[in-house]
Amino acid sequence: MKKSKKTLMHALSAAVLLSLSSASFADLVMNSSGGTQRASMSWSTDDASQLLNGDSIGDDGDEPSPPGSVTYLSAPPTTKSYNTTTAVPTQQSVQISDTNRYLNQPSVSARAALVMDANTGEVLYSKNTNTALPIASITKLMTAVVTADAHLNMSEDIMLQSIDFAGAGGKNSSSTLKVGDTMNRAEMLLVALMKSENPAAAALARTYPGGRPAFIAAMNAKARQLGMHSTHFTESTGLDPRNVSSARDLGVLVSSASQYGLIRQFSTTAHYDFNLGYRVLKSNNTNAMVRNGGWNINISKTGYINEAGRCVVMHTTVNNRPAVVVLLGASTSQSRTNDATNLLNWVSNLPKRI
Repeated sequence: MKKSKKTLMHALSAAVLLSLSSASFADLVMNSSGGTQRASMSWSTDDASQLLNGDSIGDDGDEPSPPGSVTYLSAPPTTKSYNTTTAVPTQQSVQISDTNRYLNQPSVSARAALVMDANTGEVLYSKNTNTALPIASITKLMTAVVTADAHLNMSEDIMLQSIDFAGAGGKNSSSTLKVGDTMNRAEMLLVALMKSENPAAAALARTYPGGRPAFIAAMNAKARQLGMHSTHFTESTGLDPRNVSSARDLGVLVSSASQYGLIRQFSTTAHYDFNLGYRVLKSNNTNAMVRNGGWNINISKTGYINEAGRCVVMHTTVNNRPAVVVLLGASTSQSRTNDATNLLNWVSNLPKRI
């Protein structure tokens, strides 16, 4: 147990659950969470519960946490590179046009795209940023935020039921999970974020206080709180094409989600083996850029349904510049990866301060 806690402590670095407030995009200062590629690792449900409750994660009190790893609710995360704040941008403060001011911009095939300097809030690249589009499993990022905000018991076992596989919008919920599979809530959140398992996201909503209706209400309330006025959720998985948002709204969501240590860690776990008792479910992250480890990615979520195309949102660090990348409506997974890679390469060549 001590070994697993130490491993998680160093991997999470300055993981903190912060109270969220509204601020101007221009005043936004975001955290970069280390950015080294996360490999398969062991962690305990106590670790996850402590992280959600804002406690310090150490070795049962035997060793002090290293600098920057103490996790208190009232303190912002810190790194050597950036100052940080609990401020989160709101839709009302975002002024984005599709007239990009920077030269030599890459061509993006996705329907909508946004690149934002997450350290200053400056929009570096935009394409159709105000258009509300189906977002598929990008939905699960809000599912994670609502779950984290509830401070539920992460050690509580959840058994998957047939209703969790029913899908939404008339779609089947394909999965490597099965009815009767049991995980604790932390594992359900992990498999929903890293592997985009729809039944896990459905089970998180079903087991929320007040059930699925209360969970969906909380998702939409959180969107309103953040000022995401082009966003609406009807369920927690993203299978329903009526889950819609704009690239601009999703930039706000990613900025907010980046302040949750648990979401940063879980969404960027490259590989994890889930021990279900009677079988082991070997799982990989759905984002090839996370699996390959070529970029410092602090948050990642992919999505796909026919109506949405291939989507991805990321919080990355490029040459010490934290950046939010949103791509909606790419035609293929490779096209999505190409768009993201081209944008990040372009950002890496921009002056640090413009």
